Amino acid sequence: MRPFTRSIIELFDGKKRYLIPLYQRQYAWSVSPQLELLWEDIERAVMRLEADRQAATPHFMGAIVIAQIKTFGKQVQAFEVIDGQQRLTTFQLLLAAFRDVANAHGSVYGQEISKLIYNDGVMETPEVERFKLWPTLTDRRSFVHLIDPNADLASIGAAPDDEEGVVRPAVAAHAWFKARIEEHVTVDGAFDAFRLEKLYEALQAGLAAVSIELEGGDDPQTIFETLNSRGVDLSAGDLMRNFIFQRAKGLGQEHGSLNVDKLYSEHWLPLDRWFWREEDNRGRQTKPRLDWLLVDHLSMKRAEVVSVEQLFESYRRWILNETPFSSVEQELQSISSSAAIHRRIAEQRSDDVLGRFGRFAKAFDVSTAMPLVLYLATDGAIDQDLPDALAMIEAFILRRDICGLTTKNYNRMFIDVLDKVRSSSLPALRALEVQLSSGDSELNRWPNDEEWKAGWLGRDQYKGPRQPRLRYLFEAIEKSKRTALSEEIEIKSELTIEHIMPQKWRSQWPVPGFEHVTEDEIDVDQLAREMEREQAINKLGNLTLLTHSLNATVSNGPFSVKMPAVRAHASLTLNRELNAFDHWDEETILQRGQALFEVARKIWRGPLEKEKVSAAVASPVEA
Repeated sequence: MRPFTRSIIELFDGKKRYLIPLYQRQYAWSVSPQLELLWEDIERAVMRLEADRQAATPHFMGAIVIAQIKTFGKQVQAFEVIDGQQRLTTFQLLLAAFRDVANAHGSVYGQEISKLIYNDGVMETPEVERFKLWPTLTDRRSFVHLIDPNADLASIGAAPDDEEGVVRPAVAAHAWFKARIEEHVTVDGAFDAFRLEKLYEALQAGLAAVSIELEGGDDPQTIFETLNSRGVDLSAGDLMRNFIFQRAKGLGQEHGSLNVDKLYSEHWLPLDRWFWREEDNRGRQTKPRLDWLLVDHLSMKRAEVVSVEQLFESYRRWILNETPFSSVEQELQSISSSAAIHRRIAEQRSDDVLGRFGRFAKAFDVSTAMPLVLYLATDGAIDQDLPDALAMIEAFILRRDICGLTTKNYNRMFIDVLDKVRSSSLPALRALEVQLSSGDSELNRWPNDEEWKAGWLGRDQYKGPRQPRLRYLFEAIEKSKRTALSEEIEIKSELTIEHIMPQKWRSQWPVPGFEHVTEDEIDVDQLAREMEREQAINKLGNLTLLTHSLNATVSNGPFSVKMPAVRAHASLTLNRELNAFDHWDEETILQRGQALFEVARKIWRGPLEKEKVSAAVASPVEA
């Protein structure tokens, strides 16, 4: 490792190229604070030079780390940028802005600066190699257009802009620098050539960076992590991306681009799209969706609970200590497979079995099951049995939810199930069924029909935070009823949960038979009946789905007003069936709850009987 102190001018002087691997982060410096701080440093350097040219010392601008790439024949000397691509890109945008201002005023410095932006002379692929800096694919189109507005973007492999309307940071940086330079060289409304010259001198002698050039035995990843360990906001995904690709050594370059870029384009470029950068919540933690994918991927591979805070270190130790892949390409293929499944789950498409499970998982907040689902959909070789496997996991979770059983151990429990399914000699679907049916405690048991019915009929299910779960449950029952009737009706409006007998029932839905009791009297039988009614209000039998909310007056109105309003939602089988009731009380609530349970029992199956579990464990071949 050889360090050199070089000014901004010296970094780009001579015939050379800096190639930024595609796996590195996109250009991300913004006006505040990065560009403003850099410009302040430049202005201070100008003032030091104007005050005392001899005593002025260069201001340190940070470090860059580069590794020389083997070149052959007419290829231009090239360096792979290990760290410092944000600085190098910013310097080039600054120089391009300087050139544009100088040319606009007819200054010779425009031509001088061009030598720091372009290579000239003999080159193997001049349309590419003439650029001193070769940025990532996502930045290439905007960057090249700023450096050379007349460049043929198609011939240099600049990807079409798939995010039209978005102002790229490079474009914003160039425009901001151009405005600052124009302002700096304008005095009393006129161009001042002397101030432009001093600005050039500041770039030539007043500002410097340490260029660290790696040698054969240096470890790029270790150096990258050391330089970025403090003060730089790198996500776990950023660190993992660099760790993976910097182990893809010795691939060289072809047609002016790094060969490792091909791996990036195929496997990681899709993960740099906005979809994976969007933040998602799990419990109280908010992270980019990419980080959650990588947590689930590593948890699945290691069959261990992985903390998002320790994601990078856990992944790094796993790769270095266990060497689970024969090549970096195989490692990337594994992540790509998990990403494809994760995206299908996240998109929640109704025509995709994984999308439907994603909708369930969102409603019931069970991201803890994702490592198991990833395993079944990728490494588990479950193939056409995947819908049955997902239905099994859904039934396990939903039955436990209705029975009020805890979710606090789900992350560890689902990892244990994954590990046992993976090591089982049974087919994956059968092994999953056996493992989910084997639980015998509050933490891991799968409620049978008897326990589930007791929870279904006996527990209050309506609470504010449970609305998404109840919507999912009733929508599934509604869909099941329509399927049975061979109906295909799509309801596009947002469905809401409504109490049939309102929560505020006392004024309009009094318990019958006690009309003679005055407000001052206390009747024990009346109190008992009212308590029974109060206990029935939030049971499943008293809930239904509506395509839009009823107003408060109707919602709390008497039976004669509310029931016609509810039945008016005739597109829903759940509400058409209410025509069978000419009154509504605790008995009808129980009756409807039992009818709903019979439908639900067919949708969400129960566990294997204990005898069958024991037989499968004892004789896996016969099972």
